[in-house]
Amino acid sequence: MQLHLVDATYELFRSYYAPRPATLAPDGRSVGAVVGLLYSLLTLLRDEGATHVGCATDHVIRSFRNDLYPSYKTDAGVPRELLDQFELAERAMESMGLVVWPMVEFEADDALATAAARWAESPGVERTHICTPDKDLAQCVRTDRVVMRDRLRNRTFDEAGVAARWGVLPTSIPDYLALVGDSADGFPGLPGWGAKSAAAVLARFGHLEAIPVNPGEWHVDVRSPAALSASLRGQWQDALLFRRLATLRVDAPLPQRDPDELLWRGARRTAFVALCDELGQPRLAERPHIWQG
Repeated sequence: MQLHLVDATYELFRSYYAPRPATLAPDGRSVGAVVGLLYSLLTLLRDEGATHVGCATDHVIRSFRNDLYPSYKTDAGVPRELLDQFELAERAMESMGLVVWPMVEFEADDALATAAARWAESPGVERTHICTPDKDLAQCVRTDRVVMRDRLRNRTFDEAGVAARWGVLPTSIPDYLALVGDSADGFPGLPGWGAKSAAAVLARFGHLEAIPVNPGEWHVDVRSPAALSASLRGQWQDALLFRRLATLRVDAPLPQRDPDELLWRGARRTAFVALCDELGQPRLAERPHIWQG
């Protein structure tokens, strides 16, 4: 079987910011993000042939990482009309008969990482597709068994693809983000370090602890190795904290223990049709190709 693990929060944001006219429900609510999310998932199921699917959401945007680093991402700046669609999106996916993981203390990325780690080597699982372009999830890629799939651009990253795209192996992605930062998640990285220097150093040494204190021992093609080394040593604790923020957890509370529990058995007819009526989208109710009653 092929598992498809969907970053539904990303899909919701992507749908909200897509350049299309506003979509309003009969009661006047903005529902365009949810409608776009549902069409995207139905395309995954109907046209792309996905059979075993899990969808992770950030039920709330704050997580345990905010306790570690108060400047970590929050819902500040997220439009209210988008935030108001989060709960509706989870209810909509459930009406489609999909497995939904709404995260509270953890993040959606942690749920996807947990699912990938839990079932990557399960008998019968040929490949796990993590459906997102978010580089955070690149750390979960393993050989060609666990891959990251950017559905929008129709690109798939296996282990070699991650190395080609970011210059480091998947296991070094948290170290890479610790050095370069992640503006989407709200932490800055270390002064002087950029994508090229971080990739060059980590491609050789793998992890922060393995980088020699003496830059004369690096033997990598980077500018100002002494300045980079001083930056790393001077902000060593920050680097470790940023790596911890970037490291995805693999112990998120997912109730499913067997990958067969992700089998999509079809949309729940009564619930899904009612949901489409609520959204004011009768044509959407015609899209599912499998119904479970």
